Amino acid sequence: MVQTENTAIVLRHVNYRDNDRMVTLFSPSRGRIDAVIRNCRKPKSHHLNAGELFALGDYMLYENGGRVTVTSVHLIETFFPLRQDYDRLTCGVYLLNLTEAVVEPEQERQELFMLLLHTLSRLTFSDQPWQPLIAGFLLHFSVCEGFKPRLNHCVYCGGSLPEEGPFFFDIQEGGICCRACRDRRKAASRPGERLPQPLTAEEVRWMRKTLQSGSASWVDTPQAYAPFSLLRTFVETRLGRKIRSGTMLPATAR
Repeated sequence: MVQTENTAIVLRHVNYRDNDRMVTLFSPSRGRIDAVIRNCRKPKSHHLNAGELFALGDYMLYENGGRVTVTSVHLIETFFPLRQDYDRLTCGVYLLNLTEAVVEPEQERQELFMLLLHTLSRLTFSDQPWQPLIAGFLLHFSVCEGFKPRLNHCVYCGGSLPEEGPFFFDIQEGGICCRACRDRRKAASRPGERLPQPLTAEEVRWMRKTLQSGSASWVDTPQAYAPFSLLRTFVETRLGRKIRSGTMLPATAR
């Protein structure tokens, strides 16, 4: 029997019995933690908000025989304004689902945890367009997961890329290729095979800058410069799974 305190955010919840709730917590030091919160669905429960999606707090956990129970919570943030904007709420759920897809129990994930909180904070409390925010998250998410896209040389021939393009992004190879290699790939392709997608010079510059300077480059980024749809496809392809909540994203982002 062990009792520990863990800073964590709720990634998922499922109602359990009459008033309980099962939650999937994400802790920067322990990764995924599946726990139950007793009686949190009662109207006067002190834990009423602790079992909601996005809830960030210090969770006191009682662990016994492989079962984890939340005994008390000090809430830090609920990101409540997200619930007042459907598009941003949908984007927030997508971030949680992406994160849940990769976190494992007893795995330290400090960098991913801070990336998630930073993006949720911008999404909730700033008036920035959401599309560059989520594109920035996806790009840095790929770094956290070890498949950062290659943007400076052709992924096929290794040659330098012209400053103004043209640029083509190969999802399978995970980076940009030159026109000559794209043409060779196209000539050898079979029907239905995914081919490298064109990128503008502005999109390539935005991705390079974002990787170099971090979230500072997300500020006041024109939506057209952030290749959201391409990065979403790239990340989900590398994960080997479709994130179901992605189908609920605003139509302009699909």
